[in-house]
Formats: sequence, C-alpha cells, structure tokens
Amino acid sequence: MAEKILELKHISKSFPGVKALDEVHFDLMPGEIHGLMGENGAGKSTFIKIITGVHSHDTGEMFINGNLVSFANPMEAQEMGLAAIYQHVTCYPDLTVAENIYMGHEKIKRYSKRIDWNKMFSEAQELLDQLGANFDSHERMGNLSVARQQIVEIAKALSTRAKIIIMDEPTAALTQHESSELYRITEGLRDDGVSIIFISHRIEDIFRLADRVTVFRDSRFIGCWPMEEITQDKLIVAMVGREIIQMFPKRKVPIGEKVLSVENLTRIGYFRNVSLDLHKGEILALTGLVGAGRTEVCESIYGINPSDEGIITFDDHEIVIDSPVTALDAGIGFLPEDRQKQGLILDWEIGKNITLPSLSSFSRYNWLDEGGERLASGQLADKLNVKAGNIFTRASTLSGGNQQKVVVAKILTRNLKVIILDEPTKGVDIKAKTAIYEIIGDLVEQGYGIILISSEMPEVMGMSDRIVVMKEGHVTALLDTSKCTQEEILNAAMVVKTPRTDAAVSEAREG
Repeated sequence: MAEKILELKHISKSFPGVKALDEVHFDLMPGEIHGLMGENGAGKSTFIKIITGVHSHDTGEMFINGNLVSFANPMEAQEMGLAAIYQHVTCYPDLTVAENIYMGHEKIKRYSKRIDWNKMFSEAQELLDQLGANFDSHERMGNLSVARQQIVEIAKALSTRAKIIIMDEPTAALTQHESSELYRITEGLRDDGVSIIFISHRIEDIFRLADRVTVFRDSRFIGCWPMEEITQDKLIVAMVGREIIQMFPKRKVPIGEKVLSVENLTRIGYFRNVSLDLHKGEILALTGLVGAGRTEVCESIYGINPSDEGIITFDDHEIVIDSPVTALDAGIGFLPEDRQKQGLILDWEIGKNITLPSLSSFSRYNWLDEGGERLASGQLADKLNVKAGNIFTRASTLSGGNQQKVVVAKILTRNLKVIILDEPTKGVDIKAKTAIYEIIGDLVEQGYGIILISSEMPEVMGMSDRIVVMKEGHVTALLDTSKCTQEEILNAAMVVKTPRTDAAVSEAREG
C-alpha cells in the first residue's frame, strides 16, 4: 500500500471561547482527490490553515510522507509542496493577472536576474487557457469579477507545481460549464500524481471528483468513506446530523400581476437590449456563463450602475432608478454576490449590519430604538440560524456561510416588492441553503417577486418558475422551467443568438 502523503492525528485547535477543532483525523494518499465536507462552522477553514501554516495546532501531530512536520508560517508549507486556494480571493487588484499568478515566484532571467516578463505573461496565459478562461493575462486583476478572480487563484496554485493542493470551494463562483473545466483540470492533476483536498458544499462536486470523503461536524471528525460506500442521503445525514427531506422546497404559488418590466435595457460595453418581466409570487432565474452580464443587468435595475438606455416599469409606472436609494424607496432590494465587499461592514456587529438598510423604521423622534433594533435583528438571525455567540458578534468573525445569512437577513428588514438575489447560496452549507430556500418560499407566498441570479443548475431548475439565459450581454432564451431541460439552458448559454431564440423569448414573455 502506498505511503500516505499527508496525515493528521488528534488535531485540536481553540480560540478564545471557541473550540474550532476537537481531535480530528485526516489522511491523504498520493494521486488522490479527497473530499472534505461539513457545515459552516464545522472547522474546515481552521483545518486548512493548520495544514498551510497559518495557524499552529494546540495538540496532535501532522506528517508529510511519514515525517513529522510543524509549519511556523505559510512559506514553510509552500516549500514542502503545499498550495491552497481559499474560498475568498485575496489579490493585488492594481496588478495584472500574470503578476498575481506568479507573485512570490516570478520568472527570472538566468543571467540578468531581471523578471522575464514575456515568459511570465506567456505561461500565465497557458494556465488561463487550460482553465477555459476568456480573459487575458495582461488584464488588471481589479477589473475581473469574483468568479474570474477565483479562476486566477486556481491558476496561481497550479503555477507552484505543488504536490498537495487544497481547494476550498473552488466551484462556488463557477457555472456548470466552468465547473466541468475545473473537474477536467483537477482529474488531470490527480492523474499526474498530485494529491488534492477538495472542500465543497456542492455534493455533485464530491461525487463527481472524490475518491474518498471525510466529514466534520461541530468541530469533530465524523467519518471517512470511499465514495462507492456512501450515498448522498447518508452524506447529508453525516453533515447535518439529521435527514433533509427536500433539497429544493419550491412552493406552488399563484403568479400574480406584473410588478417589474425591463425593456431594451442597455449599458454600453456590458449588455444590450435586455428585456424581462417579473410577476408577484414569481421566481425568475437569471443564468449564464461568467461574463454573460447577469449581475451587471441587475446592478442597473438597482441603480448601482444606471443604464444608458431602456425603460424600467414598476407597478405599472415608468421610473428612473439612478441610485440604490431610489430603488429601495421604490420597493426593490438587492443582495450582492460579494458579501464581504458589498454586503457587510465587517467590523460591525451582526445586529447593526442586519438593520442598516432600515434604520428609519427603528427611529422615534430622531432617536434610535435600540431595543426594537436588537429584537428585530435577533429574530432574523435566529430564523436564518446564524451561527454566532449573539448579535453583538462582529461580522468579520463569522464563517462565509454565516456571513451570507446576515446579508440575506438585511434585505428582509425593508418593505419591498422585488428582491434581487445574486448567488444567495454561494459558499453556504446544505442546511443553510435549505433555510434560505424556505425564506425565498415565504417571500413569494407573500407576493414578492424574486430575481434569482445563480450559476448552480440544480438550484435554477429546482427553485425558479421561469429562466432568463444570457450570453455576452444578450438574452438568448427565456424558458418555462417546467418545460425545459438542463441541456437547453446550457445550449442557450453557449450558442450565438439566433432568430429561433428570439422567437422563443417573445413567446415566453407573452406567456
């Protein structure tokens, strides 16, 4: 039997007031993809940071190729052949993609000892091409979307030629097509003898890629199974401690009158002639590949980046939305994709973040009703099962999934009619996803219209009534969810616009 390339025994780690890991075990074989799953707060992030030298463990032992090791810093871990792709992208926004990929291990000319820019940009482009990226290595990092920045992080890990690569939610910001490309790359690495720890909330990722899966729950090791010995249902039970009856609890809600209409909306350089309608009680999914313009369209509807042309009609009245304040006052809310940069004030406590959009409703004679504010934020935090000590906990200390729950809670404090959700379950565990889906169900039953931007095909198919598909800034199809297939959606996301597609859009809008 091959020697384990990585093994951790009885690893524990505590922070003030929190036991992040409690006697966990893990091992990794050469040329293996080992899945790691667990809810937010299960200890996965702390586990990664111990392996990569960010944190030291309190008790336990770690071995690489049978040798006892302990890393004082991430550089020591990298020198031992480890690389990590973290869920939240850290980058140098003013530098190019190539400079970000090779930061710390730049290509140097042999004799002059200067940076070999041509070689660095060329090899960076090769990595991007392998990942199916449609942007250039000369592009400035800050110009890229969150999803594209994630692809750069993957390329950066590949550039170090590490023997152990940790991938933390690498598909969270990717569409199904891009995830398939990542699967291909990951399997190629495994075939070349690279060992991979693949952390994901997406069960399809684990069953598609992993040779084995380990589950953590409540900071403890629950079990490790070869993939052929565990079912999806058993895996969910291992993660959450109970059976989840229905992953997508889509409710049958009568579709009401039209609440929002967008006609020929155009923002030059981003999207053109986008038209869509939204009705009360309807969930309208907006999907497509990264760069399709989904988020940009919704940012214009919400007034973050107003459109150059087009008409927006709300409650049968044409309105001009030039800022988010105008949109909120009209009754339109927006949950952004990047929760850390756009959705939260990380240094603020949970309760203050939740009530920020609706402070006026907690004001009495210019004085803030702090008791009412605490009560409302506490109720929403409990409803969404935000895992924290209390509402006074800083948002920066929460796991990614719990931060997302706080952002969802924020938009529920306003009196809205339309809510735009941009990847609301990205990086969120299964139980939290189900809670968010239940909240969405509550909202449509109350008559809200929901625009759901999502890259997860099961989510699109399982939660929506109709689906708008975009490619390169254009609507290519508008489909009835009950009558379409995943293949039709993917074809519309990848093919050029055709007269047949235009006819289908017109028919679906009239329907």
